[in-house]
Amino acid sequence: MLIVQGMSVHRAGRAVLEGVSFQVAPGELVALLGRNGSGRTTLLEALMGLLPWHGQVCWRGGSLAGLAPHAVARLGVGHVPEGRGLFSDLSVEDNLRLGERPGRGQRALGLAGAWALFPQLRERRQVAAGLLSGGEQQMLALARALVPGPELLLIDEPTEGLSPQAAQAVIQTLQGLKAQGVAMLVAEQKTAVALHCADRALVLRQGHVAFDGPPRDAGPLPPDVEGLAGSDAASAP
Repeated sequence: MLIVQGMSVHRAGRAVLEGVSFQVAPGELVALLGRNGSGRTTLLEALMGLLPWHGQVCWRGGSLAGLAPHAVARLGVGHVPEGRGLFSDLSVEDNLRLGERPGRGQRALGLAGAWALFPQLRERRQVAAGLLSGGEQQMLALARALVPGPELLLIDEPTEGLSPQAAQAVIQTLQGLKAQGVAMLVAEQKTAVALHCADRALVLRQGHVAFDGPPRDAGPLPPDVEGLAGSDAASAP
């Protein structure tokens, strides 16, 4: 289980997150909602060790404090960043091989598992990632994060820029992973999509938790959440 207590993150001398607390249980998909500048991307990056933070973060009974991103990944945490973070000049297969890690045991998906989960990628295995469609790139980003067999996935905007058909394929993949016991924290700009597949909604507003609970109990989302946007690198006014 992921347990976050009182997390605060400052960037350029400004508080982006302050006193954020929540939990994500095995097999639970938590939708991370909030307007541009609310702190969604910052939260995912901090959990992955990409940004310094204060507070307490426990994963599988141990603290993530002070760990570098590669050390967090070795503990079974996968990250699909906004923009996908692919190596556009490398082939589909080479991008996937970068996600391989020795010693991940039975949970590791491996290349064979990635091809089985995304057969379309197998057909394009020698194609440069930069030449794939948006939907194929999102599948590749997910597959690369899944290759080592993570138990927790941090996903930023999985359906951004995708066609309805491609977005539905990504959603079905997330639901399948949830059924396998993978915990997920998913920042999503399409509110209806996020709430449809989520077990819980976590709404951030100006760096604080405004709501944490079942989507059906959230009621109408605040006006500043309805128009969800992408990155939160800049703060809300």
